[in-house]
Amino acid sequence: MDQPKKKKGKQIEIELTKEEATGTYSNLVMITHSPSEFVFDFISMMPGVTKAKVVKRMVLTPDHAKRLANALNENIRKYENENGPITTKKEKFDMPFNYRGPKPEA
Repeated sequence: MDQPKKKKGKQIEIELTKEEATGTYSNLVMITHSPSEFVFDFISMMPGVTKAKVVKRMVLTPDHAKRLANALNENIRKYENENGPITTKKEKFDMPFNYRGPKPEA
């Protein structure tokens, strides 16, 4: 996300643990929501394998989900200004899912 803007007052110290520093690979995300939260299940799918694994689940408030969407759009714009357009495949992703994630309920 974007770098936080400096505000008067206290600074927030953010710790990145050694375990989290390497990151987690995901090539699919399933998003569900309820009136009070958005649930992002980041999934790693391997070609030819019929079972995929949720590698990370993030739960955000609707406010934070919208802030994430705005920050992502802004960073994509900056990336494309520096590196050129990101091209996406136009093909439809038509794969049956047996997804047992959260049901959108309050």
